[in-house]
Amino acid sequence: MPDEILIREASRGDREAFASLAAPRIDQLFATATLILRDRGRAEDAVQEALVRAWRDLRSLRDPGRLDAWLRRLLVNACRDESRRGRRHESNIRLLPDHDRPTTDSSGALADRDAIDRGLARLSTDHRAVIVHHYFLGLSLPEIAGALDIPVGTAKSRLHHARRARREAIGLDGQRSEGHIA
Repeated sequence: MPDEILIREASRGDREAFASLAAPRIDQLFATATLILRDRGRAEDAVQEALVRAWRDLRSLRDPGRLDAWLRRLLVNACRDESRRGRRHESNIRLLPDHDRPTTDSSGALADRDAIDRGLARLSTDHRAVIVHHYFLGLSLPEIAGALDIPVGTAKSRLHHARRARREAIGLDGQRSEGHIA
């Protein structure tokens, strides 16, 4: 069944239609939240909150073709709220299966993962959200702006500042290509 029909039925209270909309998107939402929050438990809470908000506010979705961008926006807001709660959690970083590919030099991979973690740890939730949407989800700046409900210039600025902070955090000299997460 097309998303438009499912959205219409779910906005009328059909839980099964909503479940059919949410099910194929949950893994990507969880992966995104995990990368932004750097904590699986908090990511689960953020995804759950985003889906509750989506269920509650589905009638406000004006363009059914923008469902994924709308869900990402709800998720980033839920991640922001989860981050603001100020709860201290032990960081338990585990790369998701898509990102956990075998490498030939495991010591280099470990160093790279540690560098990525240090770089991401210094970023605010808003900056991490832009980095995750750009590098891990492969969205363009206009798509990021739409997903986060911010102007394109703000998305560009956040990406620039996040890259700079990431480089400073891991001690890069700026020689590495911007196409790689470091």
